[in-house]
Order: sequence, then structure tokens, then C-alpha cells
Amino acid sequence: MTQTDQPCGLETKIAGADALPAGSVGTYDDFLSAFEAFKQANDQRLGEIEKRMSADGVTSDKVERINAHLDEQKRALDQLTLKARRPHLGGGLETGAPGAQEHSQAFDAYVRKGDPSALRGLEAKALSAQSEADGGYLVPEHTETEVGRLLSEASPIRAIAGVRQVSTSVYKKPFVTQGAATGWVAETQERPQTESPKLTELQFPAMELYAMPAATQTLLDDSAVNIDQWIAEEVQTAFAEQESAAFITGDGATQPRGLLNYPNSHEVDWQWGQIGYIPSGADGGFAAQGPSDALIDLVYSLKAGYRQNAHWMMNRKTQGEIRKLKDADGNYLWQPAAQAGGQASLMNFAIAESEDMPDMSAGSFALAFGDFRRGYLIVDRVGVRVLRDPYSAKPYVLFYTTKRVGGGVQNFEAIKLMKFAGE
Repeated sequence: MTQTDQPCGLETKIAGADALPAGSVGTYDDFLSAFEAFKQANDQRLGEIEKRMSADGVTSDKVERINAHLDEQKRALDQLTLKARRPHLGGGLETGAPGAQEHSQAFDAYVRKGDPSALRGLEAKALSAQSEADGGYLVPEHTETEVGRLLSEASPIRAIAGVRQVSTSVYKKPFVTQGAATGWVAETQERPQTESPKLTELQFPAMELYAMPAATQTLLDDSAVNIDQWIAEEVQTAFAEQESAAFITGDGATQPRGLLNYPNSHEVDWQWGQIGYIPSGADGGFAAQGPSDALIDLVYSLKAGYRQNAHWMMNRKTQGEIRKLKDADGNYLWQPAAQAGGQASLMNFAIAESEDMPDMSAGSFALAFGDFRRGYLIVDRVGVRVLRDPYSAKPYVLFYTTKRVGGGVQNFEAIKLMKFAGE
């Protein structure tokens, strides 16, 4: 791959990558070469297991070292790709909304100099009661949009889940538990009266999430720095880390309800309100014989309509173990992305990495599969607020930034789990 072929401006060569030393970072070509080396070493390990019932320690160590190197290279390439996609500071954010420029200038004066008079005037003009001086001021619309865009790039679940903006503290979604009765009748046959459909509702309350980036007065005085972009980038990591953890394991009380916080049941006993699971065949791992069978069962436990947009969800350590698996024909189930910045695939379904997913252990739910866009809903309440605090950490200026976000499962048919257990 030439430098002009590389997406996102990634460099084509980094010295020392060919030898696969620990800690090195190569190009995407190096990553593919490392994966070929991994397959050869793993094939040797599997061959030794077939002949002697156990693998040579040197071979196993080689496989694990290359496997770890693959993870390190993929992480570095992901970071380079994400960095290349970010707009430059000072570039400005265009918006055509009425009053947007006035709001942006007023917000800039508040952040840089602590002057809230223009923002108060705008809120009085708009008869706004959404924020008060003690709670901060709403950021301009384009800044809020940029925060959401950066979060979608950094948060693995937000990138594939359904997202809805609301203006209230709770989003209520009705769904049918029992539909109207239907049936076949002849052309002149009497039509019996049908029962009315029965409805219930799911509720998704928006919880408060906060971050507190700090800046020096020198930075704030620098007119070349785009303050809107700076705030969006500073809160991105803090928001993304907290959100991602909550979307997986959140308790639903002070944070969104996480995917693994719902009741679960074996797929044969599944009912609405639970998330079905397929056992892996062995405690803490896959069955010794036909380890890929459990993955196939998990894929086909999902209805065809949900498989079209399905993703795998797992952490990097689980992905490292699955990378060693083959199908009945000897082909590796895990495949690298077709290009830098893309997603690796398992059985032709894209993999979304979430380090908040648990590791493979006895009884753990370390692997999820499903159509997350239809299965998991993220609710964003409109409005990101910023409160300027120049006193608490002098000489630094703190910016107490809050947003309200909720989440939970909206379709219990669309997501399935794998339980790493014998049954």
C-alpha cells in the first residue's frame, strides 16, 4: 500500500516494525503481515496439540507474543485514525441557524473573560428557563453537535446504537404486548370482532454526566484557539469513558441502564424483558471440540431481520482468544479490517471493541451479538451546559460541563449474549 493509498493520512512505514518487537508500531501493511505470522505460529501450535496432546511452550509463547503485538498495533492504528479525523483548532464551525453567530460570540466572551451579560441577554430575549447562572449556560448548538460527533467516534456503543434527542427528562416509548387479533376469512364470511391491542411503555430517564476540563488564562487569551472546539475535545474522553461503562454495566439509578444489567435466560427459555444467551460449551472458554459451534449458534439465535446490521461486542482480550479459532474447514473465523481505520470481522460480522465488556471467565457474559441500533437506545437531552469557575483551582480556570444522557434496551429480541459456561 502506497502513501497515497493510505486513508486518513497514516504514515506508510515506521522503522523497526518488520521484526515485530514488543512496543513497536507499524503501518497497516505491517499489521496484516503480523496477522499472517500469527496464523502460521498458531497453526504450528494446533499441529503440536494434535500430535502430542499439548503444544510446545516456545510455540505457545510465540503465539501469545504475536497476538499481543497485533492488539498493540491495532490500538495504535485506531488512535492515529481517530486523530487524523479531528478538525484542527481554530478552523471554526459553520452554522446557519438564526442567532447562532450571536450566541457563539456571547459564549466566547463568557468562556474567555467570564462576562455572562451577553448570554443573559440572549436568554431573556428567548424567554429561556433552561439554565441559570448557578447551573451554567447552554453552549452554542454547533458546539453541542461537535460534542456528540466526537462521542460517536470515541464511544463504541454510541457508534452502533440507536440515538434519540429529547427535550424532557424522561423519554417514554410505548410498545405492543398484544396486538389486534387477525385471521383469514372468505369473501362473504362474517368478520368477528377483534380485541384491542394492549400497550405498555419503556422509560429512559436522562441522567446527569459531568466533566471539568481546566485551562490557563494564556490559552483563553489566545485568539487562535477555537474555544468551542477546545471544550468539545476536552470533554470527549471523560464523557466517552463514563458513557461506555454505563451502557454496559450501568445500574439505571444514577446512570443509564447497562446492557448486562438486565435479566437474562437461556435462549430456549427466553421471554420479553430478558436477554437470551447461548452457552459457550465450557466454563471460562470454548469447548475443546468444535469451539466455533457456539458462535454459529449465537449468530442464528438472532432473527434474520436483526442479523443484517448485527455487530459483535467484546473487549480486546476476548478478541485475542477468538482470533485463534478456526471453522471446520480450517479457516480462521477472525479477519482483519479491509483497510486502516476499518473494523475487524468475525464470521463476516463487524466487531465493536468495548473494554468495559468483562473478560472471559466462568459464567461471564463476555460476548454480545446483535443489532444494537434497534436493540439499545441512547437518549440525549438537548443542551450541554458550562459553568466557568476561576476560583477553585487558581491560577487555572475550570469549566464544569454537564450533559444529560440515558439509555437502555428497547428491543429484547435484537441482542443476544454468550455465557462462558458449560450450559
